[in-house]
Amino acid sequence: MRAPQVQLAVIVDALQLACRAPSLHNSQPWRWVATDHTVELFADMARLVRSADTAGREALISCGAVLDHFRVAMAAAGWAATVHRFPNPNDPHHVATLEFTAAPVSDAHRRRADAILLRRTDRLPLTAPPDWDELASILGEDAGTDAVRVDVVADESRDALAEASHLIEVLRLYDSDYHAELHWWTADFVATDGVPRSSLISAAESERVDVGRAFPVVPQAERRSHVEEDRSRILVLSTEEDSRESVLRCGENLSVVLLNATMAGLSTCTLTHITEVPAGREVVASLIPGDTIPQVIVRVGLAPALEASPPPTPRRPIDEILQIRRGSAC
Repeated sequence: MRAPQVQLAVIVDALQLACRAPSLHNSQPWRWVATDHTVELFADMARLVRSADTAGREALISCGAVLDHFRVAMAAAGWAATVHRFPNPNDPHHVATLEFTAAPVSDAHRRRADAILLRRTDRLPLTAPPDWDELASILGEDAGTDAVRVDVVADESRDALAEASHLIEVLRLYDSDYHAELHWWTADFVATDGVPRSSLISAAESERVDVGRAFPVVPQAERRSHVEEDRSRILVLSTEEDSRESVLRCGENLSVVLLNATMAGLSTCTLTHITEVPAGREVVASLIPGDTIPQVIVRVGLAPALEASPPPTPRRPIDEILQIRRGSAC
C-alpha cells in the first residue's frame, strides 16, 4: 500500500521548524525533496565546512539532527514517519527517505516540537544543573542505542578534557584556512546562515569557559559575571563504528539529547572542535568507558532564569533548501 500524500503546506511548515536544527557554524548542509508520497533528505556537500570537516562527518551529524527535528515536527502535525536511511546505494548523499502515516497527536508531541524553537546554543558559562544524576538519565532517555552511546564525563576528567580543548586550538593556531573559514562563518554580513555576532562571546567571557571552540571574540559588556567559571556537565555521544549510518544516527540522537535538555529547562552548547582532530578524539575516548568513537560533545547547564533570550540565529529560506517534485498539486 502506498503511503498517503501529506499536504505540501504541512511539509513546508514542518521543514521550517525542523531546520532550526544545529549544524557546524550554522552551515545548514542539507536539502530536501518533496515527492508525491515521500520526503527525501540529501546532504548538501556544497555547504561543507571544509577546513574543520574534511570528511563530511559533521555535515552528516547535522543531517541526522535535522532529520530527527523533522520527525518531531511532523509528529506534532499528526504524521508518524518511517525513515529509510541511505536508500540509494549509488548516491551516498541521499541520506534518508521518509514516508508518513496519520497518527494521533499528544501534548508531549506538541511540547517536544515547541522545544525546537526554545533551544539555543549557549556559549556563555553555565551553572551546574541540579539533580544531575536524575537529569542525566532523562537526557539520555531514547538517545542511547545499540549504534550510539551517551556518556557523562566524570568531574575528575574535566581538566584533561579542558587541556585537550586548549591543545587543539594551539595545533590550529597557524592553520590559515581554518581561521579564514571561521571568520567567514562569523562575518558581519551573516544573513541566512553562519554564526551572528550576537551569538559570540567576549574574550573575558571565553576565559571562563574551559571547554569550547575559540571563535572570534566580540567587544561587549561582560555577561554572567557572577558565574566565575563554567560548571556545566559534559556529555559525549559516541558510536561503535564510523560508518555513515552510525554517524547519521549520532546526529539523530544529538537532537534527542538537545530537545530533552531544553524540555528540562537546561541550556546546551554542542561542541565538535575536539573530535574534528584524531588526537582529540583519542583523548575523549580515554575519558569515557568502552571502546567507542567520540563524535560530539555537549555542555549542559543552567542559564540565569530571568536572562533575556538571545535572538534566534538565521536560517536559509525554505525555497533554497526544498525542491518540489509532485505530479499534482495538493
